[in-house]
Amino acid sequence: MHIQDDQLKRFVVDSNLVTKKDLSEATKKAKESETSLADCLVNGGYMTEDDLRRVESYLLGVPFVSLKGSKIDFDILSLIPEPVARNHNIIAFKKNDSSLEVAMLDVADLPAIDFVKKKVGLKILPRLTDSESMIDALRQYQKTLKDEFGELIIKESSVLKTISEDPEDGMSEEELKKMAEDLPVVRIVDTLLRHAIIQGASDIHIEPMEGGVLVRYRIDGVLHDAMTLPRHAGPTIVARIKVLSSLKLDEKRLPQDGRFKMEMDGQKVSFRVSVLPVFYGEKVVMRLLRENRSGFTLEGIGFHGTSLERLQKAMKQTTGIILVTGPTGSGKTTSLYTVLDLLNTPEVNISTIEDPVEYQMPRINQTQVRADIGFTFASGLRSLMRQDPDIIMVGEIRDQETASLAINAALTGHLVLATVHTNSAAATVARLVDMGIESFLLVSTLRVAVGQRLVRKLVQDRREAYTLSSHERDELAELADLDMVLNTLKEEEIIDKRTTWNSLNFYRPQSTLGPGEEAYKGRVGIHEILPVSDTIKDIVMRGGTADDIDKQARKEGMLTMLEDGIYKAACGITSIEEVLRVINE
Repeated sequence: MHIQDDQLKRFVVDSNLVTKKDLSEATKKAKESETSLADCLVNGGYMTEDDLRRVESYLLGVPFVSLKGSKIDFDILSLIPEPVARNHNIIAFKKNDSSLEVAMLDVADLPAIDFVKKKVGLKILPRLTDSESMIDALRQYQKTLKDEFGELIIKESSVLKTISEDPEDGMSEEELKKMAEDLPVVRIVDTLLRHAIIQGASDIHIEPMEGGVLVRYRIDGVLHDAMTLPRHAGPTIVARIKVLSSLKLDEKRLPQDGRFKMEMDGQKVSFRVSVLPVFYGEKVVMRLLRENRSGFTLEGIGFHGTSLERLQKAMKQTTGIILVTGPTGSGKTTSLYTVLDLLNTPEVNISTIEDPVEYQMPRINQTQVRADIGFTFASGLRSLMRQDPDIIMVGEIRDQETASLAINAALTGHLVLATVHTNSAAATVARLVDMGIESFLLVSTLRVAVGQRLVRKLVQDRREAYTLSSHERDELAELADLDMVLNTLKEEEIIDKRTTWNSLNFYRPQSTLGPGEEAYKGRVGIHEILPVSDTIKDIVMRGGTADDIDKQARKEGMLTMLEDGIYKAACGITSIEEVLRVINE
């Protein structure tokens, strides 16, 4: 906090907020630890953080506001993007022609105030608030598409001109384009796209059904119904998306792929579009790729402890291969980009070959695969080798040719990062051998194999603690080494050395959550990191199976993805149910 110790001491004595005895103890601790009196009063349990904020409000002359139970106008609330509001605990709640009032937990957070000022172009009036008010206000971002935009979309779709669903209709491309640029359909599509960005969706599905057009968003890996539009709106919306993606409007019988970009709140988003003919018309799926994303850390995306050390050791090598494996949508690309971001220094030349280029990164030469003109991963990788690279990223190893080129690149003095589609880290080694890679070449170049999945994170104020029953522990023990998980928690000082499974808290969604209150927000990785040790090299050379490799890696201290998930559940990041859902998919 920002109050002088003497000033705070006088106020709490005069107001009887803290007894003289407690104040004396806190003052003594502050001197011994060389911290502020405010911190000692809060950490010692003599005052709550909200009590201290009210004191700060009074002493500093900053107005205090309570937003509990208040409905904030969504247009005002959304002036501050939700990620900024959550990260900085700052809420826009009142606006006039010249100023914007914002509620904060820390009015000294000047970067946040400066960001909002530049964004809205108004004078910012900071106000202190309490934790409950902040939680209530942040919940108001979580609105459904129907709540915020339903009336607008239904109104606009009612006046849409109808486009025939018959692929053989006689409308020319010019006529279709003119209808796709009518104001109502432009508003509908723009609203659907903007709300998807606000909600943090990774995909938008627009699906023609017998009775209407279903719009669904994939948020944190799970599809949610957003709303249903009248059936006649479907072809016009598809035509509008085709115009944005530069696709053929009069082609309704064949699949088409395209992409386009839009900018919102200073954030550039690329939409990868797939149009597929189905029984009731054309289905559209759009993948949202947020550009210019950087600043991730390995710890921030879920790596920790020995696993983190193993990956960092591999990153320090100047040659060899780092492989990341997992199904589609498991965060492989984000992990590789995070590694690239950390390796991206002026001393090295980094080149990538990707399909598609998902995030644009400065100082990195990113190349897009174009299979339709013969520019594949293999041909692209051959060309990259003539570009004097130090570090190469291959978006995906799909065939023997690409795998062989990646191995050769590692043998000739390059650090290669790549992804492979397998279910586990151990299976990655076996998969490359199956592709025809010689075992002795593989073990001499592969540094680590990283298996991963993404689990949803629990919202802290929407979770409840519980302990596992003996039956639940027995069921988990059949799937994972619980002793290793407990030891890892103790070694990383997450829990006390004396903690046992009987006293270890886990978390799950609150049973009292109301409609629209999501228990999960955001995702984090669960990982298994397999370093290629001498014993594992011997197993590969002898033609051992993925199970043999996995068994030896676990003996050498590798946490499996399930065990890492249980570790993160014990940390309160996610729930056991969520980990099992993802692992069993």
